[in-house]
Amino acid sequence: MSCHDRYAQTNRKRLTVLAVGTVALVFFVLLDLAVGSSNLSVFDACSALLHGPGQSHIHGVIIWDLRLPMTLTALFVGMALAVAGLQIQNITGNALASPSTLGITSAASFGAAVAITLGIGVAGVLWLGSALMALGFAIAVSVAIYLLGQQRGMTPQTVILAGIVMNFFFMALQQLLIYWSSPEVAQLINGWTFGNLERSSWLSATVAAVLTLMVIVYLVRHTWALTALTLGEERALSLGVPVKRLRIEAFFLSALLIAGAVAFIGTIGFVGLVAPHLAKLLLGEDQRFLLPGTLLSGALLMTASSVVAKCLSIGAILPVGIVTSLIGVPFLLILLIRQTSGARA
Repeated sequence: MSCHDRYAQTNRKRLTVLAVGTVALVFFVLLDLAVGSSNLSVFDACSALLHGPGQSHIHGVIIWDLRLPMTLTALFVGMALAVAGLQIQNITGNALASPSTLGITSAASFGAAVAITLGIGVAGVLWLGSALMALGFAIAVSVAIYLLGQQRGMTPQTVILAGIVMNFFFMALQQLLIYWSSPEVAQLINGWTFGNLERSSWLSATVAAVLTLMVIVYLVRHTWALTALTLGEERALSLGVPVKRLRIEAFFLSALLIAGAVAFIGTIGFVGLVAPHLAKLLLGEDQRFLLPGTLLSGALLMTASSVVAKCLSIGAILPVGIVTSLIGVPFLLILLIRQTSGARA
């Protein structure tokens, strides 16, 4: 078999994986719409969807007014965090890098908590103030991580340790903020630390979708450059890739995605770490396939976690951030063990 034939066969396998992932995502979206205290079937959910909004039937009200905004928010927030994680791994060259492990998510969450405590809004809109504060803190930490990574002698492991330090620092600041706040505000901030889809709305779904689509358009135009960057900085520079500018832009876009997710439903951990690795395991490093694969992985992880959250807490919705953390912690441990074993070898 020639190299061309092997390449074509590999691409066919990749397309098959993407097709199977798309079917699985549709299944989990419908399952998420059906699962809940109302005991709808998947058929009932599909029927209510097909009849459109504005129905007087109770099934239509449940699907279009309550569950569909939550499902779409989970879908697009999962995509946003997964893509942010992938780009952070690309530009740092670190398999353990993610919005959570580098402290970017904690910083964005603290920014949103500050806005909630002080009642900061833009034109009277509180969520917009929270989003902008989250974005500001996320960008600040992203810049700090980027500058640290540029220092001589800074290994990928050292960058991760610096990120963990920032993570604990902003968590401590948030706890201090909770301690100083009134009981009502403290309860609101505490609830923010768990990513909770009950805060979803059509607005949260729309903002997450728009941000994700904007970033995807940019990334699709730079798939070749990002793939070259994964081969190493020197190789990318020799191929004419503007590495410094690409890294700065990717960091900014990642911070934008993280802020958009945190501003509405709170902190979601480990999606940005787990989803890119699942996609790489199945599709390899070619960004033309890895990018859509990561989008599918993030959306699948969030919608599946949403289903699990509903099943584990009858009559209420368990915060989905707890479920993703329960999945992500053992996954991170496995990655750390593999990284350590590879370094010793």
